[in-house]
Amino acid sequence: MPTVDDKGRIVLPKEVRERLGVTPGTEVEVRAEDGRAVVEPEDDPEAIIEGMEQLIDSASRNPDQVAPEDDLHPIAREHAQRIRDGVKGGEYQHE
Repeated sequence: MPTVDDKGRIVLPKEVRERLGVTPGTEVEVRAEDGRAVVEPEDDPEAIIEGMEQLIDSASRNPDQVAPEDDLHPIAREHAQRIRDGVKGGEYQHE
């Protein structure tokens, strides 16, 4: 049975990775659902990008009406946090 290490990581068993088609570098969505952790491979990166572009467009037009972070897709939430952390640390550089 897999265990969680001190950094919160879990190694997916080989059989599960093969069944889901998860290979090194595959982005996955992890969420809580009915008291369980659900891991799903992200199979449409274009949909993530489109969703993030829509969020950016909406936020730029209506900055006071940005959706709470809980409403964001988990990957968008992670990117938002990375940007927030980088800005605080003086590391963020927009390309």
